[in-house]
Amino acid sequence: MKIVTSVEALRDQLRGQLRTAFVPTMGNLHEGHLSLMRLAARHGDPVVASIFVNRLQFGPNEDFDKYPRTFEDDCEKLSKEGVYVLFAPDEHELYPEPQEYRVSPPSDLGDILEGEFRPGFFVGVTTVVLKLFSCVQPRAAVFGKKDYQQLMIVRNMCRQFALPTEIVAAETVRAADGLALSSRNGFLSARERSEAGSLFAELLAIQAEVRGGARDLAGLEAASRARLAARGWIPDYIAIRRRVDLKPVGAQDLARGEPLLVLAAARLGSTRLIDNLEI
Repeated sequence: MKIVTSVEALRDQLRGQLRTAFVPTMGNLHEGHLSLMRLAARHGDPVVASIFVNRLQFGPNEDFDKYPRTFEDDCEKLSKEGVYVLFAPDEHELYPEPQEYRVSPPSDLGDILEGEFRPGFFVGVTTVVLKLFSCVQPRAAVFGKKDYQQLMIVRNMCRQFALPTEIVAAETVRAADGLALSSRNGFLSARERSEAGSLFAELLAIQAEVRGGARDLAGLEAASRARLAARGWIPDYIAIRRRVDLKPVGAQDLARGEPLLVLAAARLGSTRLIDNLEI
C-alpha cells in the first residue's frame, strides 16, 4: 500500500486510472470501515482510502481533539485489505488557506435530524467530501448506511453537481447485540457498552409495530424516547421518516405503503450514538 500525504503525489499515483473506488474515513478504523473497503473493491480498481479528521464538521463543543488517532494500526488494517493508496493529508495540505467556499445542503434536508442537533455538520461533511472527490476523482465512492442522512446528502450533492462518481451504500455492520459499529463506541464504559444495544432494540421494536399495522407514529416515537430515558439515555430524536427524502410521514404515505425508516440519536454517558433501521 502506498501512503501519500499531498494532493500532487496522490494525482501522480492515480494518473490514468479510470475505475478508482474511494472510501473516505476519519481513521480509527474498525470492521465496519473494512467492510467498506471490500465493497469498494467490487465496484472499482484500484481502491483508495483517505484518513482525515475534518475539523469543519465538528461543532465548538464536540470532540475534535479527543477523536482517536490510530494511524499505524489503521495502515496495517488497510494494507491487509489490499488498499492501493492511502491519502493521509494534514490540515494545511487539504486546507492551505481558509476554506471560504463551502457546500451548503438544502435546509429541508441538511437542517433536520442530525443537522438540527449539530448545526453546520453537513456543511463540513459536504465541503470535505467534494474536495476529496476533486483530489481522488473516483468512479465510485462507498458510504455506510449507518449515517443514512449523510449518505443521502452526499448522493444528492453528486447528482446536482453532475459529478461522475457513483455513491455506493454499504449495510451497517453490527456487534452481536445489534450495536452499530462506530469509532465513538470506544468511549463507552463497560457498563455503558452493556447497555448500548438497547438503542437498536428500540428500532427493532418500532419496525415491528409499524409492520404490524401501528399508525400512531408520534406515539411510537414518544414511547421509545421515554423507554430510553428511563434506562439512563438522553435521546435527541427517535424519528420515523420517508426513506426517499426524510420528510415526516403522512396518512397518504402510510396508505400507499411508502418505504419508511426510523432514525435515532441518543447520548449514553458522554457518548452520542446514532443508528437507523429501514421499515
